[in-house]
Amino acid sequence: MADEKNLSEKPEKVKKDSASDAAVKQPEDGNKAVNNEEAQTKKIDTKQAKIDELSQKLDETEDKYLRAEAEIVNMQNRYKKEQERLLRYQGQEIAKAILPAVDNLKRALEIEVDDKSSKQLKKGVEMVANDIQNALSNNHVVKMNSLNEKFDPNFHQAVKTVPVQKGQKADTVVEVYQEGYMLKDRVLRPAMVVVAQ
Repeated sequence: MADEKNLSEKPEKVKKDSASDAAVKQPEDGNKAVNNEEAQTKKIDTKQAKIDELSQKLDETEDKYLRAEAEIVNMQNRYKKEQERLLRYQGQEIAKAILPAVDNLKRALEIEVDDKSSKQLKKGVEMVANDIQNALSNNHVVKMNSLNEKFDPNFHQAVKTVPVQKGQKADTVVEVYQEGYMLKDRVLRPAMVVVAQ
């Protein structure tokens, strides 16, 4: 009977040992699940960090691209404006160089002549002066009207001042020594004038 008791106890012990083994094994499976979950979370975090990094790089690259595109557009606009400005005022230097010859022709025409040959010569000078004046006008070089105008330092160069006389206003151009010229909206040469003050 004692042997029967022992036999019956052993299976219980075995059962208990199996239960304790299962209890011990269960936490190991739980640890594996937790470790697996942590590994998955780390992978997801690593992938998310990589996505965030690539997203930031993409934003930076897109910003650089947009800035470069805007700079190219600005350069093209500056180039176009520079070209327009050059074309608008082309011929400025040659016009400036011709103006002294125009002044000399004007002075030559102011001389009074009596004989026939001098009159013919003066007529030839007048024709040349008119042709040059027409050429300048056709290229937007025009003479400024300065006489009896209000003195403006942007358009006039005062070489002399005189007291205001009857019928004159102060700061008015009363005499023009040398004509001023404009090329479109730019002063090519200011007029040399006498101003009443």
